Amino acid sequence: MDYNFTRIHWHIDGMTMIENFVNQVNETRSHQMKNELEKVMSGRDMTENEMNMLANSIIQGELSEVQIASFLVALKMKGEAASELTGLARALQKAAIPIPTNLTNAMDNCGTGGDRSFSFNISTTAAFVLAAGGVNMAKHGNRSITSKSGSADVLEALGINLYLPAEKLAQVFDKVGLVFLFAQNLHPAMKYFTPVRRQLEIPTIMNLTGPLINPIPLDTQLLGTSRPDLLELTANVLKGLGRKRALVITGEGGMDEATPFGLNHYALLENDKVTLHEFRASEVGISEVQLNDIRGGEAPENAEILKNVLENQPSAFLETTVLNAGLGFYANGKLIPSNPELTLQEK
Repeated sequence: MDYNFTRIHWHIDGMTMIENFVNQVNETRSHQMKNELEKVMSGRDMTENEMNMLANSIIQGELSEVQIASFLVALKMKGEAASELTGLARALQKAAIPIPTNLTNAMDNCGTGGDRSFSFNISTTAAFVLAAGGVNMAKHGNRSITSKSGSADVLEALGINLYLPAEKLAQVFDKVGLVFLFAQNLHPAMKYFTPVRRQLEIPTIMNLTGPLINPIPLDTQLLGTSRPDLLELTANVLKGLGRKRALVITGEGGMDEATPFGLNHYALLENDKVTLHEFRASEVGISEVQLNDIRGGEAPENAEILKNVLENQPSAFLETTVLNAGLGFYANGKLIPSNPELTLQEK
């Protein structure tokens, strides 16, 4: 009963926000913009070009926070399309500060967040393992919005400087094959979205877009998403953005990581084709545990967990990291499975 009431309340508030948005646009923007907004309100998808133009208007500071919030709510209510994700991603990536690296075959394992599992920083921990295994890891991330500790928070707790200029970041990446790209530092356009996202306190298209806009061009990617309904769509967006190989994973309960419990679902982009698969951790040699066993805490606690994992101390955290690092090696092409549903074997 409470859930239904919340949904009804959300729908009413959402429609009010959208109507206010259109009214403001009627006063301040062109007829073309009005048509795009009405298109979303009527449940139709925007084209890539339409979304690109709207995103550029936001990036140029032409829309208010109320208008941006209404835009995000409208897309949330309609459901995001591949064309919209692609158009928004291209606009935000173009506006990012470029990293002048000499390395190729870069990979990221940034997830969407928004699953509210309060797990430790799985993808951040796995990034160190992947880099140690020879993968050029351009780890993209941000501070926490819906969890206790984002990737930036835990790395800052470890003493890592989040605010290096682009040239220094390139030097680090070229030297060690691992770099953290702090979204807040490298995406100045995000200043128009961040306050709105914090006030909304719900996952939006921006959660889906974050992993798509790495400032370093990526060849491969492991992308965790809390939206199992968008696995195939997200993989096709990655294909359109030029990824040569990618894996999009949703764990049990909508976690944006592979989980050492329950059923994991993933979409694999390989040879320009997207296929869907599923597996359980036990089928790839990982001991099954419960969600409570991999919950983290604030940044200092998660930093200790990360260090313990890298010291190879047996725990559910280590097993979960191994699982996700293994998928990362697979997504990168360093591992191929004899059976994609069951085992991962080295080439």
